[in-house]
Amino acid sequence: MDFTPFLFSEYPNSAPDKARFHIIPVPLERTVSYGAGTRLGPAAILEASLQLEAWDGKSAPGELGLFTHEPIDCTGPLSGVFARIGDAVRMARKCKAIPVILGGEHTVSYAPVRTLHEAGLKFGILHFDAHADLRDIYEGDAFSHACVMRRCVECGDIPLAQFGTRDYSREEADFRKSAHVLAYDADLLARKGLPKTPLPPDFPRLVYVSFDVDGFDSSLMPATGTPSPGGLFWHEALRLLDACLKGRRIIGFDVVELAPIKGLHHADFTAAKLVHSLMGMAQRYGQLEPFSSEESD
Repeated sequence: MDFTPFLFSEYPNSAPDKARFHIIPVPLERTVSYGAGTRLGPAAILEASLQLEAWDGKSAPGELGLFTHEPIDCTGPLSGVFARIGDAVRMARKCKAIPVILGGEHTVSYAPVRTLHEAGLKFGILHFDAHADLRDIYEGDAFSHACVMRRCVECGDIPLAQFGTRDYSREEADFRKSAHVLAYDADLLARKGLPKTPLPPDFPRLVYVSFDVDGFDSSLMPATGTPSPGGLFWHEALRLLDACLKGRRIIGFDVVELAPIKGLHHADFTAAKLVHSLMGMAQRYGQLEPFSSEESD
C-alpha cells in the first residue's frame, strides 16, 4: 500500500465489504486554467486526515468502516479515467457503501454522477462552488472543469442547487434560467443570511454533494486554483449543508480542487475536515449503522 488511508491514525483500512464509506482518490489535473496543483489534492487530504479527531462533535463515522481505494489511474484518455471512477463507484454501491471522491479537478464529479444516474437513482445535486461551472465549452473543451455541472445536469436532467457562487458568465446565468437551476449566490447569502429551508419540497430526497473548496472564502481556502473573495466560511457552509441534508440521504459526495501550498497545513486540514463532516452528516441523516453479521456474510 503506497498511499495513506483516510483517518488511518484512528481506524484500519477496512475490507471493502465491511465499510460504509469508500474513499476514492482521483488525482486528475488536465483542464486547470489558473493555478495548478489539483493532482496533489487527494494525497494532501489523506495525509491531513491523520490529524482529525475520530469524533466530529456529533458522531464518529469511522466506526462504520472506512475503505480507501487505491488512487485512480488518471493517465490516458479522459473516457478511460471516467470508466475507472465508475468502476470504483459501482464497487461501493455493491458493498452498500457511500462513494467519497477526492479530487483532483472538478471534472472528476461527472463520472460518479453519471454512474449513479445510470444505476437508476433519482437524485439532485448540491453544488458548493465559487463558480457555476455551467459553460457549454471552455477553452475548447466540453469536459473542462468549468463545464462539469452542465454535463452533470445534461446527463439525466438532474436537479441542481448551487450555493456560494459568485464568479460566472452571462452564458451560465442564461443556462441557469433555462435549466431551472436553484441558486443561492454568495452576495444573496451575505445580504439575506442563510435560509432555514434552502430546498423546495419537491427537490429529490436522494442527493449527491459536490463541494469545490473554492466555495470557501479565499482567506479560509487559499490553496485552490482560483481562490475568490466573498465566499463561505466554515460554519456557514456546515449550516447550509445541515439545512439541506436533514430529511434527505447522501448517496455520494466529492471534495475537489484542493491545490496544496507547501507548508500551509490549514487548507489541507480544512478539506479533510470537510470530508469527515460530510461523512458524519451521511451517518446521522442516512441512519447508517455498522454492518450486522448477516450483512457481513
